[in-house]
Amino acid sequence: MDCLFCNIIKGEIPSYKVYEDEVAYAFLDINPCARGHTVVVPKTHYENFTDMPSEEAGALFATVRMLAKMVEDAVSADGLNIGLNNKPAAGQVVSHVHVHIIPRFEGDGGGSMHSIVSVNGAADDLEEMAELLVME
Repeated sequence: MDCLFCNIIKGEIPSYKVYEDEVAYAFLDINPCARGHTVVVPKTHYENFTDMPSEEAGALFATVRMLAKMVEDAVSADGLNIGLNNKPAAGQVVSHVHVHIIPRFEGDGGGSMHSIVSVNGAADDLEEMAELLVME
């Protein structure tokens, strides 16, 4: 397997590392959306977030939470977008789970998560959707 992020974690490809522990590796995005844009990856290779065991996903997001505050403070951001693209249809380009921490600033011209995609009629069946998704 020739995974870009696995190779970054192993040090075979250089990165601007900002954090590392036994679970995660974080580095500055090489094509940042904003100053301080950070990518957090699990050290264990998983192609998709939905393939990760719950405990490892929780540990990854605990690291994301800690780093989000650090990034926000470091660049004096007014807010953050935190997200991941899961599978190619959602925009995932590198087949290794990764979470983006993107600093946001008043007047930066960016939008909310709702600006990523808008599907006409998506709200037409909310009751049916809720029934499909509710956990009992």
